[in-house]
Amino acid sequence: MPAPTTATSLQDLLDRAAISDLVLNYATGIDRRDWQLYRSIFTDVVAFDFTTWSGVKQDMTADAWVKSVRETLACFDATQHTMSNHVIVLSGDRATITVHMNALHYFAGEVQQLGGFYTHQLRRGQEGWKICACRLVITWEQGERALFERAAARGPRPRIEDNNQGA
Repeated sequence: MPAPTTATSLQDLLDRAAISDLVLNYATGIDRRDWQLYRSIFTDVVAFDFTTWSGVKQDMTADAWVKSVRETLACFDATQHTMSNHVIVLSGDRATITVHMNALHYFAGEVQQLGGFYTHQLRRGQEGWKICACRLVITWEQGERALFERAAARGPRPRIEDNNQGA
């Protein structure tokens, strides 16, 4: 992993904030089941490497990826993905961010938990920063993977709305 770069300008700071927000939208989109938000963070085609979790390593359209994630995770009663320790390397209109990840999946009183890190490659375009490559490395897990199958058998749950609207 390249060493993080030191911000040398206001633009570097703005880019770092935008990249951190983008990665946080990865988790927020999934956990709130806001699939439009989740789709908005990706380029049209993305190189995914989830070999340590599902064996998937392929380029695919962001729309196909979002559909797959929706079918897998929207079936849980709740999920909670946290991203921390953002290490960002800027290189013009390209960037890399590595973040630690902790993912909780709740279904029928049971929990399955994953820990590890994501490494995202990003490109800046007319719409801002987007993820063009996404690698997940699982370093530990707790609970049964079979919980995913049990949740899928029930089917998807609706989008989770913000209950603090108007507060």
